[in-house]
Amino acid sequence: MVRKKGSLILCGAFLFVVWNALLLLYLWGRPPSGHPGEGGGAEPGGKEEWGLGRGTGGRTNLAGEVIRLAEEVEVQLETQKKLIEEIESHRAKWVRQKDVGKRETGHDKEVGNQPARTPLPPVVGVADQARTELNPTGKPVQSKASDPRPQPDIKIKPEGGITTLATPPEVVIPILVIACDRVTVRRSLDRLIQYRPSSELHPIIISQDCGHAETARVIGSYGDQVTHIRQPDLSDIKVRPEHRKFQGYYKISRHYRWALNQVFNVLSHSAVVIVEDDLEVAPDFFEYFRALYPILRSDSSLWCVSAWNDNGRDALVDPGKADLLYRTDFFPGLGWMLLKETWEELEPKWPLAFWDDWMRQPEQRSGRSCIRPEISRTITFGRKGVSLGQFFDQYLRYIKLNTEFVPFTKQDLSYLLKEKYDERFVREVYAAALVKIEELQQVGTLRGPGPYRVQYSTRDSFKVLARSLGVMDDLKSGVPRTGYRGVVGFLHRGRRVFLTPPEGWTQYDTSWS
Repeated sequence: MVRKKGSLILCGAFLFVVWNALLLLYLWGRPPSGHPGEGGGAEPGGKEEWGLGRGTGGRTNLAGEVIRLAEEVEVQLETQKKLIEEIESHRAKWVRQKDVGKRETGHDKEVGNQPARTPLPPVVGVADQARTELNPTGKPVQSKASDPRPQPDIKIKPEGGITTLATPPEVVIPILVIACDRVTVRRSLDRLIQYRPSSELHPIIISQDCGHAETARVIGSYGDQVTHIRQPDLSDIKVRPEHRKFQGYYKISRHYRWALNQVFNVLSHSAVVIVEDDLEVAPDFFEYFRALYPILRSDSSLWCVSAWNDNGRDALVDPGKADLLYRTDFFPGLGWMLLKETWEELEPKWPLAFWDDWMRQPEQRSGRSCIRPEISRTITFGRKGVSLGQFFDQYLRYIKLNTEFVPFTKQDLSYLLKEKYDERFVREVYAAALVKIEELQQVGTLRGPGPYRVQYSTRDSFKVLARSLGVMDDLKSGVPRTGYRGVVGFLHRGRRVFLTPPEGWTQYDTSWS
């Protein structure tokens, strides 16, 4: 609208100047003042000379006529000068309005091109909602930790000055589907396309290994709704004789490395969400990752966001708390978001096989955590695979998939930033009543919804308690599944329970693996 108004004014100014120029030419070329037919022209050599006035015979006073014309020209030039000044004034206003509009709605086109910003302020977290406390000056409290990574935008809500983290609207977060020879990839793709809010913001890239023709035909049937790339190296990998049965794990690790290099180094994306061809996603899958992107980007103590809860079986989660999110020290996988900066750190030392367990080693984790949900945003339907159904029949087939759409992008999730999250987490966990497992299992012994705390002190005691309470009992590099600071939280017979180490926990014991 502003540009249209500017064009109209400039057009009017141009017509005004042209009109006055034509008028001036007319005045200069018209006959001397007097009645038609009296006297001749005013040119030298005619009946009148320059400087001769009209006498009583009616001859023209040429000097007076020139002066009058000059005065008219001066008036017109003054009018045009004022018009030009008015146009300049309007142009300055347009520039200011345009700059304000850019500041209100504009963002950097790619996160990788954003300038480094001041670290995001820590936000005080509470159990059901998160808000940022403001100091007496009205400014957000600044985080003490420095963060070299580009920062997402911080939006200030007009009501009460609450600070929220927001993903810039033009940030592209592709979905990388790792595929091989499952024609049932159609089930995964159908849900991704069904729930995808934007094909521009969330392109689907399917990277296929194995060279399976029927799977390739299924993928090809989606046309330009997806991008199909193919792992060029399908050769067997030389392994130790005792690892021949693990050939599939070696190929998967090679495929992951190639596919992630394609996403980050060839297609130049700054983040990616990785799923496999046997995962079905929840209705708010994209909403979940888009809302958590700025948290991952802003907190250097995080290195992934996962859609998966290892203890997400129906009886172990609260169906009324689909919006609950947690930090975890255990790398969950099964639908997870990774930043390019983290990949640049991992790629040079990427393992030949068993990449997921390698990710759980302290050398890679480096004390960092992931975000995971109370109720999973993915489920797996692939019983058959290189793991030969490990854990599927006992655990994976019972994982509950979220069906309620949670508007995460409209919530303040900054309570997940480490400093305030840890303070609240430790306080809530160790304020819970310490009980014996027999009290939890006997009906009528305990009253109230909890939370309650059951304590372990050794590897064996953890495994016994975990099995008794129905949660997964395996540890990777000493970290229990879903554990954070050694604590595993879940629902048991409708009560919130924390399986915890003694208060004052400091680190995991890798010998417990």
